[in-house]
Amino acid sequence: MFDFDLFVIGGGSGGVRAARIAAETGARVALAEEFRMGGTCVIRGCVPKKLLVYASSYSSAFEDARGFGWSVGDSVFDWNALISAKDRELERLEEIYRSSLGNAGVEIFDCRAEVVDPHTVMLATGDRLVTKHILVATGGSPFVPDIPGAGRAITSNEVFHLDRLPSRSLIVGGGYIACEFAGILNGCGSTVTQLYRGEQILRGFDGGIRQTVADGMCNRGVRLCLETNVVSIENSDSGLLVTDSNGEKHHADIVLYATGRHPNSGGMGLGEIGVEFGPRGEIAVDAYSRTSVPSVYAIGDVTDRVNLTPVAIREGVAFVRTIFEGVPTKPDHEIVPTAVFTQPEAGTVGLTEEQGAFNGSGSAGFDVYESKFRPMSTALSGSDEFMLMKLVVAKSTGKVMGCHIVGPGAAEMIQLAGIAVKMGATKDDFDRTVAVHPTAAEELVTMARAARSI
Repeated sequence: MFDFDLFVIGGGSGGVRAARIAAETGARVALAEEFRMGGTCVIRGCVPKKLLVYASSYSSAFEDARGFGWSVGDSVFDWNALISAKDRELERLEEIYRSSLGNAGVEIFDCRAEVVDPHTVMLATGDRLVTKHILVATGGSPFVPDIPGAGRAITSNEVFHLDRLPSRSLIVGGGYIACEFAGILNGCGSTVTQLYRGEQILRGFDGGIRQTVADGMCNRGVRLCLETNVVSIENSDSGLLVTDSNGEKHHADIVLYATGRHPNSGGMGLGEIGVEFGPRGEIAVDAYSRTSVPSVYAIGDVTDRVNLTPVAIREGVAFVRTIFEGVPTKPDHEIVPTAVFTQPEAGTVGLTEEQGAFNGSGSAGFDVYESKFRPMSTALSGSDEFMLMKLVVAKSTGKVMGCHIVGPGAAEMIQLAGIAVKMGATKDDFDRTVAVHPTAAEELVTMARAARSI
């Protein structure tokens, strides 16, 4: 006899969604979370990060306002007031998550849970519960490489709880988190140096996005050191002393490592019951999120497929449809739009120019339409920041295979452009759409000639 039809381990966005909608089908559902409800996205990721992005953007807004006739006095920024306001909002959101689970009839256990066998979960309290299905949704955690002084660094888990704004920040990494926090800390008034071992930030993104974002970050005051890594971190009389791979010394108040995340899959008993893992510790799953143990499923970052919150939610919904609604459903991981809340902001969906060149094998299989311009919002401000709009179009079909945007509102625009790209819209479809004027987005439907073929 089962105590539950489903036991979910992990209270992040994917796990909470799966638990709630499974319970709404009439299933007996429980969920265990050892930290706070909401997971990485709500508690220490997307949501607090976006709040801090908003806060940091006001410094440049005050400057831009002068060009539009505003006389702006000396502004004063209070880091602690921001963090306190952020914490209150997270508490509100966590309560909403808890309420949604409770209202659906999900039983919540505020403790760690581990797997004993394919149908048994043991809580940190010592209680054992028997369940028909187990869903692992434990996400990932930041990774800091083993270098001398690594223990002196912080990660994205700790940066949200700094008791003061650091005067000097050194950030290591070139992905979403590193670049976004470079903008946040810089915008709030910290002097920021960013080290990245690669030739350009935002690996895997379209080359135009990478260069335009990097240029914009540097123009705003971030010192970006490419093809550079950290050798050691030491204490010094004035804070931390970082030695890089070029022999340069950097003085900093904090060293923030944002060099990737590893799946939270260890120490849960999964391997002991026969669950298979990938090379990075990710839980191996099939197209329906089922592990090598038939009663155990996994979704979200712990599977290391497409590590985005909305994708984890979609995976959770697909799991419930498959198991509790009798409709076998595979989560769709193709053509997923995404945004980076850097300063300047970037949004992207579909094929990059580099991927098009590789897929075309030099046979000019794609046309690239591109426009780089100063948005109207900078016309009077004196800002020299540029926007980038790019479409990658298949010559054989005319379909828009990729859309890439850098500049104000890029994330909002890419959500809508993503619908068109997902539907298979052609360049002719874009061209037939009347432009909304004056907007930056009208460039997407007014690029008449290809900039190049690849």
